[in-house]
Amino acid sequence: MPKVTKSGKVKTNELPSTLQRSDKLAQETYARTLDSAEEQYGDGERAHRTAYSALKHTHEKVGDHWEQKDAKGPSDEQAEGGRGTAKETAGGVNANATKEHLYEVAKKLEIPKRSTMTKNELVDAIQKANERETRKARN
Repeated sequence: MPKVTKSGKVKTNELPSTLQRSDKLAQETYARTLDSAEEQYGDGERAHRTAYSALKHTHEKVGDHWEQKDAKGPSDEQAEGGRGTAKETAGGVNANATKEHLYEVAKKLEIPKRSTMTKNELVDAIQKANERETRKARN
């Protein structure tokens, strides 16, 4: 089922909850890509992965929603490699960002002990905090 109306408006009530709480650009990026991918691949996991991949090039997950990144580009090694890459995904965390940026995201999410964490530890902690915030928002 298309996520964008014939007039080009995103059907926000049909988007995943994290996108319903995100800005218009995130919603449009996901919805338009999903509609296009479903035309090509059919309604299924591949179409949704394609839509999230496009979203992760422009946005990063912060808590229970998606925020626009400062610079476009892949968010992790999986996104860099494309289809067929068997690397671990960072679940929407912009793992390719600087340690300073990740620290600021961790600060926003009130992650304890963030100042002593390595870049990889920050990515893991942000991913866990995002999952926690999304679960809380759904309840």
